[in-house]
Amino acid sequence: METQLDYEIVIVEDGSTETSKDVVEKYSADLKISYFFKENTGPGDSRNYGMQHAKGNYFIILDSDVIMPKNYLSEVDKSLKTGYVDCFGGPDAAHQSFSDLQKAINFAMTSFITTGGIRGNTNAIDKFQPRSFNMGLSKKAFLASKGFGQIHPGEDPDLSIRLWDLGFKTKLIPEAIVYHKRRISWRKFQQQVRKFGLVRPILNKWHPSTKKLTYWFPSLFIIGLDVSIILAIFGISWLLGLYILYFFIALALALYTTKSLKVAVMAILAIYIQFFGYGLGFLESTFAINFLKKDPETHFPKLFFKLK
Repeated sequence: METQLDYEIVIVEDGSTETSKDVVEKYSADLKISYFFKENTGPGDSRNYGMQHAKGNYFIILDSDVIMPKNYLSEVDKSLKTGYVDCFGGPDAAHQSFSDLQKAINFAMTSFITTGGIRGNTNAIDKFQPRSFNMGLSKKAFLASKGFGQIHPGEDPDLSIRLWDLGFKTKLIPEAIVYHKRRISWRKFQQQVRKFGLVRPILNKWHPSTKKLTYWFPSLFIIGLDVSIILAIFGISWLLGLYILYFFIALALALYTTKSLKVAVMAILAIYIQFFGYGLGFLESTFAINFLKKDPETHFPKLFFKLK
């Protein structure tokens, strides 16, 4: 790792049946590593546990499925020295060694044409909500906010919003890129994006000031697609034509970005699954919370971890 910084690696094993302790011990002589095993209480609580036991004053949180480039810490250090914030996030990308499926999903999750680029490498962001696969947090901010909550997914934007309310600033460091493997099957990807959709109305209920019309876009996209197909059956095809144009542009961008026709075609399927899963999840959660007045934790128990 190309850095002169003094750092500690903290590994938290969250109730795994097959532990990585033996692997960690192989590197203990060369790296400053602290290893902890705890019962399964979810990602948020495990990250809090790691920060509670870490020795430093600034924590960097990474998921187990990311690869950190050699210059990562140097880029973070440089950016924080230029403009310090108590919480930062970085973009993710697909490594050349990733599978075609992972590359396709990465395009769908990071492209400007799908997510506006807020998960990718862009500076056009006002108040950036860092994601916990690539996130930095000061000890001061951690203690003030008490860290992550028990919702998952959604624990990272929830923390960002609470930090803003406490007066802390966040930012994106575009150079602090990690390679994120993401999901390894279409089914797991669909389950993930559906949960993203379910969580957003809950966050909107908790933090009303952060509501945005853009959160409705995936739902409106799939509704519009269904309407366009019905209209086309009755000879009105202009709306379906717009959807075809959109997917053609997405295909061209994916081909240009990935340099692979196979990955580009798979990216179109990934985009559809992303919009469909998120959009339906968002509608389901919005109806349950805003119209049926359901309690989120009771109605969607699988989105919350209970502390034991």
